[in-house]
Amino acid sequence: MKLRVALFFAGLFGALATLFILLSFGTDYWLLASETCKPHGVFILEVEKGDTVVTQDHDFLSQDENITFHHEGLFWRCSFDDRMSKDDDLWKFWFENQAHAKVCKPSYLLPFPFPDQNYNSTSYQTAIIYRGFWSVSMLLGVVAVVAGGFIIICAAPFTSHRLYKAGGSLYLISGFFLLIVTVMYVIWLDVLDVMSLYENYQTVTKCQGFKLSMTYGLSFMLAPVGVFFCLLSGLLFLAIGRAIKQNDL
Repeated sequence: MKLRVALFFAGLFGALATLFILLSFGTDYWLLASETCKPHGVFILEVEKGDTVVTQDHDFLSQDENITFHHEGLFWRCSFDDRMSKDDDLWKFWFENQAHAKVCKPSYLLPFPFPDQNYNSTSYQTAIIYRGFWSVSMLLGVVAVVAGGFIIICAAPFTSHRLYKAGGSLYLISGFFLLIVTVMYVIWLDVLDVMSLYENYQTVTKCQGFKLSMTYGLSFMLAPVGVFFCLLSGLLFLAIGRAIKQNDL
C-alpha cells in the first residue's frame, strides 16, 4: 500500500517536473526588457532688459512613451516598438497589449544584449562562451528529464528496480542541470554587471536619456519549480527502486 502511494506521488511529481521544464525550455520569456530614449529638451528664451529668468530642469515627456520591448529565451530574441502609457502595468502590457509585428533573431549562442562591433572582442567572446554553457546545460537537463520519464513508463509494467533507479537518477541529473541554468542566468544578469555596461554604452552612443528596465519572465520562474519537482521525484523513484529490490530479496 505504501509503495503504491509512493509510486503515485513520484509519478505525479515527475509529470509536473517534465511539464514545467518543457514549458521553461520551449518559451522565450526568460528575460523581459524595455528600452526608452528620453533626450532632454533644449529651450531658448528671449529675454528683455529687466526680465527675471527662473530656470528649472524638466523632462518634458508625452503622456505616452515610445518604448522598445525585448523578450528572449533559448531559441529566440524578439523585439518590437510600441507606445505605453505611464499608467499601464508592464506585465499587463506584455500579456494583453503586445504588438503583433515583431523582429525575432535566433539566440542560441548570442547573449542579450547583442554587442555592437565596437565592443571589446574579448568580452564578447567570453559572453558567447558563457551563453554556450548555459544553453548546453539546459539542453542536457531537458534530455535527461524526457529520458527519465520514458524509462519510468517502461519500468511500471515490469516493476524493475533497475529501471526505477535509472529513471530516478536521470530526474536528479535533470534537476541538477536546470539548477545550474537558473543560477547562471541570475549571475549573468545581476552579478556580472553586463546590463549596466550595455546601458552605459547606449547612453554614450544613442542618447543621454537612455534607460533600460528588465525583469525575469515566466519561463525563468517555471525553471525553479521544475527543479524542485525533478529532485523530489528523483529521490522518490530511487527509494522505490530500493524498496522493490529489498522485497525481491
